[in-house]
Formats: sequence, structure tokens, C-alpha cells
Amino acid sequence: MRRHPGEISVPGGRQDDGESDLRATALREAEEEIGLPADAVQLVGALLPTPTIVTNYAVYPFVGLIEPGRAWTPSPREVAAVLELSLDDLRAGYGRRRMVRRGVPFRTDVYVVGDHLIWGATARMVGDLLDRVGPPIG
Repeated sequence: MRRHPGEISVPGGRQDDGESDLRATALREAEEEIGLPADAVQLVGALLPTPTIVTNYAVYPFVGLIEPGRAWTPSPREVAAVLELSLDDLRAGYGRRRMVRRGVPFRTDVYVVGDHLIWGATARMVGDLLDRVGPPIG
């Protein structure tokens, strides 16, 4: 991808004029980016606003439920692949890692699932989600 190559993120973008609230923005972006129609999502809540360090934006993530087995239609300009990762795999993949970004070393929370490395704002959103969902039952 031209912008943010190799990064793992969630659908999102800026609120358009005329959108009633950020939920509408999130649903529109999910449809545009991965082909998820708004009527196929049952919104169940919101996560904490998540700051992005490099761009100085705040991301307002929403959580929704969808039926399994959906066929995705990724936007070729914005999405290289859609990942479906289980909560158990995300929990098991948690760690702290030393990384270097723009020549500056730092330690950060990461989630590694298979060949996929989730870090940055996306990792903070995943952590917030896992904290709210809690540990597996049983």
C-alpha cells in the first residue's frame, strides 16, 4: 500500500460532512474499505479514544458483532488483506518488543499472530478490547 505499507490497522477515517456521529463514520469506512455493509453490523460499544503518536490524531474505535463466514471485498487502494484473528490467538501473541521507528528505538506492546505483527495504535485498541472482554471462560 502506498500509505502505511506493511501496517495492520482497522477500518477508519475522518468524519464526512453530514454524518450524524462517529458511529456512522465507522460504519461507512468499514463498508468502503472492506465491503462490510452497515446493516450487517450490530454495534455493541466503543473503546477508549486512541491517540496516534506520529500523526497526532485520536481514533474513536467502535466494536460490533457480525455473522461468521463473511466474504470480504477489500478496497484495492486501501487494503492489501483482511485478517480474521481469534481473541485467544491475540491474547497468546501479546508481548513487549523493542522497535525502531524513524531511527528512534522504543519498547511497546505488540501482538504477534503467525506472521502478523500488530503494534502502535492498533495494538492499543486490541489491548483495550481484550481488557473489556476479559479472560476466556472455562
